[in-house]
Amino acid sequence: MIVGAETCDDAGVYRLNDETALIQTLDFFTPIVDDPYRFGQITAANALSDVYAMGGTPLLAMNILTCPIKSMDADVFRQVIKGGLSKVEEAGALLVGGHSVEDQELKYGLSVTGVVHPDRVLLNSGAKPGDHLIITKPIGTGILSTAIKGNLADPATEEHITEIMATLNRIPADIVTTVRDKGYMVNACTDITGFGLLGHLHEMMIASGVSARLHKNQIPLIRGCIDFINMGIIPEGAYTNRKFYSKWIRNSNADDDAMEMALVDPQTSGGLLIAAPPDTCKEILNLLKEKGYPLDYADLGEIREGEAGTVELI
Repeated sequence: MIVGAETCDDAGVYRLNDETALIQTLDFFTPIVDDPYRFGQITAANALSDVYAMGGTPLLAMNILTCPIKSMDADVFRQVIKGGLSKVEEAGALLVGGHSVEDQELKYGLSVTGVVHPDRVLLNSGAKPGDHLIITKPIGTGILSTAIKGNLADPATEEHITEIMATLNRIPADIVTTVRDKGYMVNACTDITGFGLLGHLHEMMIASGVSARLHKNQIPLIRGCIDFINMGIIPEGAYTNRKFYSKWIRNSNADDDAMEMALVDPQTSGGLLIAAPPDTCKEILNLLKEKGYPLDYADLGEIREGEAGTVELI
């Protein structure tokens, strides 16, 4: 066992031999959009992301599905699975079966197996002072999803955040592999999901024994995010995250409540968070631009010496 549950990493990693290690992960949840096909895509992209965050390649996937068959048409379940399959195929992996049970609520996800060279596993524990931090998707999906549920966001906003959540982290992950092949160092990586940007960054900082500084004006936010926060359109998970992680925030503007809330907003199928030396980050950003990567991304801060786990906002 290379990586187990005790490290709070994104997946488990088991060494098969000197050349190959297996990455194993699982994730599933209830619908966050009305379209069953898009729900399947989002859920699959979210599950596959853990393999990318570990530096691996998805290989096999299995469906996990609970079906309220007494209250929902069977075609809904077929559309969910088709959506998930589309992302498994986009990832270059194979769907090899799965399991379904009757339940009162629809839930869907994947168990995913990936592969990686044992010496190439990316952890959340290697960040070093002087590293910069790159995020590969804008944040705010929890806020915007709450606004959509309250009929406060327009259809264009719903389609925008759906596309963000359904986008695989494959391109950024491939770029990370490319720069490492060129000899650049990448010291740590994770993906942003239910604990929000702050929570997952905090886990990286604790595991690495360092602190971080974030530049608020460089953090990519989904349009409308701050406006909805100021209106009080905030998911319960954001309050829970803030209650737990607020003691590690050092904010230069104590009145900047909206940005703090954005940082703890629980994300679904969020981007990768990469810690690497400045020259590596410059190369990653250049390649994202060259590849025409469609989502907002940024160098949003740096790793520093200091109290492990603390995050300074400036």
